[in-house]
Amino acid sequence: MNARHNLVDGEISTTLISMTVPVILGMLMLFSFNLVDTFFISKLGTEALSAISFTFPLTFSILSLAIGLGIGTSAVIAKYLGRGDHEKAKQASTVTSYTSMVITLIVALAAYLFMDQIFLLLGADQSLLAQIREYMAIWLPASMLLVGIMTANSILRASGDTRTPSMVMAAAGLINAILDPILIFGIGPFPAMGIQGAALATAISWAIGFAYIFYFLYRHELIFKGLPNLQVLRSSSREMLRIGIPASGANMLTPVTAGIMTAIAATYGSETVAAFGVGSRLESIAILLVLALSTTLPPFISQNFGAGRMERIRDAYRLALKFVLLSQMLIYLLMAAASTLIARVFTQNEVVIEAISLYIWILPLGYGLQGVIILTNSALNALHKPMLALYLSIVRFFVFYIPMAWVGSYYFGLVGFFAGASVGNLLMAMLAWRSFDLLISSEPATSETAA
Repeated sequence: MNARHNLVDGEISTTLISMTVPVILGMLMLFSFNLVDTFFISKLGTEALSAISFTFPLTFSILSLAIGLGIGTSAVIAKYLGRGDHEKAKQASTVTSYTSMVITLIVALAAYLFMDQIFLLLGADQSLLAQIREYMAIWLPASMLLVGIMTANSILRASGDTRTPSMVMAAAGLINAILDPILIFGIGPFPAMGIQGAALATAISWAIGFAYIFYFLYRHELIFKGLPNLQVLRSSSREMLRIGIPASGANMLTPVTAGIMTAIAATYGSETVAAFGVGSRLESIAILLVLALSTTLPPFISQNFGAGRMERIRDAYRLALKFVLLSQMLIYLLMAAASTLIARVFTQNEVVIEAISLYIWILPLGYGLQGVIILTNSALNALHKPMLALYLSIVRFFVFYIPMAWVGSYYFGLVGFFAGASVGNLLMAMLAWRSFDLLISSEPATSETAA
């Protein structure tokens, strides 16, 4: 096995660290797309900002689909590489790339045809539809390029290369940030395009990233230039979708849960909703290490699963959990110490500051436990157990997290709301860890049976 592809030998901690560090940069740049667009669009006025805000549920849903398909792609390819079957890995890489883009094209076309109905259902005013159309008419077709990039990134991560995907996302994010003000406001020879300029800047950055990443794949012979035969097409796409669709469904539960939690927060007034919104955005940065590990741990697990190295999987999983629990506790202590300072960055309203500070003192205490849940789900997908991961996600949100938050809110007010959510994370983390431990103990530890 080529050294760049080999994740079944060598020091586990060194391998995971070398894979995870570049991913952190790539994830920061991925998060930057919507953030940068929102910042520049906010300069166009409240109406434009409202229009772009209504696009988030749809764009997030397509992003969730892309992440899920990427998880399926990585799991399938890494398993073949772990077995040493590079030809099948190359075939699967080719099939999953094209399959992901075709699925996204179909979803984007359906969303485009029913765009007005979708956004009216989401609560958008008729007056905002024109600006929403301007943005989405470019964003939706371009989303196929994003999915292509993310699938290609999954192929590279499955082979142990996390540096190239991170460089591509960083470059695309930089291009988007440069083009945004030029196309939105009209600088130099370029006309002012408003909200449409933001979509075009994003599309151009994705197009450049797409062209480079697929050139890279072809050059390094990681995919075929044409499609494999029909039998390979069917088997590889079916295996990828078997993991990718449940993984996408699990990701889409996140915005649903956020909506329900926001509705509970709204019972305390608009100040609490604002505080909860700030806290939710802080969370995505605070658990960045968890998210990065959830991207790099699955290829490691899938390759070792293909090779039948179950002891390495168990050791890597436990090492990742220890790191997440310790690092998130350190992050919690830093956030708690600076809670008021952090709150004042976002608002000068004393009621909101108090609510944000309360959020920071309670909910981030459970981020390490949340990390256990996220990493366990990632590991289960890597072990080709997507339905178990989906079931655990459903249990997490609708048996523990939301119900415990509601019960806490009912009996103990806002403190109980935040504390209940943390208790829900604790109970779910225990269940997730136990589920993985039972599964890994039941798996045979030979490459022959794994094959």
